[in-house]
This record gives sequence, structure tokens and C-alpha cells, in this order.
Amino acid sequence: MTGPAPTPSASRVLICDDQELIRMGLRMVVDSQPDLTVVGEAADGDAAITGVAALKPDLVLMDVRMPGLDGLAATEHLCARPHAPKILVVTTFDLDEYAYAALRAGANGFLVKDAPAEEILVTVRAVLRGEVMVAPSLTRRLVERFVLQPPGSVPAQRGRLAALTEREREVLALIARGLANREIADRLFVGETTVKTHLGRVLTKLGLRDRIHAVIFAYESGLIRAGDD
Repeated sequence: MTGPAPTPSASRVLICDDQELIRMGLRMVVDSQPDLTVVGEAADGDAAITGVAALKPDLVLMDVRMPGLDGLAATEHLCARPHAPKILVVTTFDLDEYAYAALRAGANGFLVKDAPAEEILVTVRAVLRGEVMVAPSLTRRLVERFVLQPPGSVPAQRGRLAALTEREREVLALIARGLANREIADRLFVGETTVKTHLGRVLTKLGLRDRIHAVIFAYESGLIRAGDD
């Protein structure tokens, strides 16, 4: 199966999975599109880090459990670097602890291994656009189950909340409760664009990467607690 030739501006993808058949299947899907091209493959986290340095991909499809350096450690390592590629973690969602750890490590989203080709492509393109591909309800479930609050961490994080206006804190709380932008806009009687503006200011003031990390911060700061409605 050979897809159309990639365009010169095609987004570059590195596939990291210890199963050759999985890599082959993902390569076939990605390479079938003219705006995407697979520039390399890796069978473990160390090879992924080496591949990113050599090949400069825009996106890494990262498996979680691999021999040697696993996908979580590799994701954390890559996201700590300047000009890090987007990381789309390949998961099954039945291992919530891995999904949460990947969020903390800096992953931009999740891809189910047995997802249809169309869903894979939608997810890949969305992450490349800068979107975070995790449903708000899933983010909240993961955070409620796995956020830990070591002694002293809540007061320290709570102090950072002082940088936010009352409306920004309100928007952050609603995001943490799992509401999408449209639902927040309806709840606050404002436009969806206004909600996005408030979210952008929250991320900037708190130095957070994205919506997912805003949710994590809301729980770790004590703004929201597990079980809040």
C-alpha cells in the first residue's frame, strides 16, 4: 500500500513502539496522506530520543510500555528540551496511571492503538495544530484518581492563584470540573471566544503548557477537590 507522495511542507512523524506490526500499521496510515510523512521509527525510548535529535520530527507517536527506557520517561525527557516535538501517546485507556503520568510528563494527547485510520489521522492533525486531544471528562477522571498533594504543596500552589482575577479563577474551576468551552460560555453568559481569552491568560499567568495542565494545577492548588460538582 503506497499513498500519495508527501508535499515538501508535510509534517514529519516519528513512530516509537516496540511492536513492529504496530509501527508498520501506523506508518501505512500516516504515509497514506500527502500532508504527513514518517521520517523514522524507534523500538524504545532511547531510540526515540536519538531519532528526535537526528530527524527533527514535528510529532512523535509514543508507545508507553517498552523495554529499556519506556515511553513515559522518553516523553518527559523530550518535553524538557527546547523546541520539543508534539508527543501523542499510544495507549489503551485501561491503564489510567500511565495516562496520567504521560500528562504530567508533557504529552499532548492520546491515541488508542486499535483506533480506526480516520480517527488516527484526525487526532494526529489536531495535535499538530496545537490542540490537546484528551476529553475533558477523561482529564477530570484521571486527575481525581491520581493527583497527589504532598504536605505543603497546596499552600504553595494556592499562592499562585493570587495572580488570577476572580473571573479567571471561575473559568479555571469550570475547566477542572470537565466543562468544554461552549458549556463554560453558556454557564457564564459570555461568548466562547471570551472563555478562550480567559483560558489563555490563565495559562500565561500560571506558566502552564495547556488545558490539561490547567486542570492538574486546579486540583493541586486546592481550587477544586475530587468529588466537587
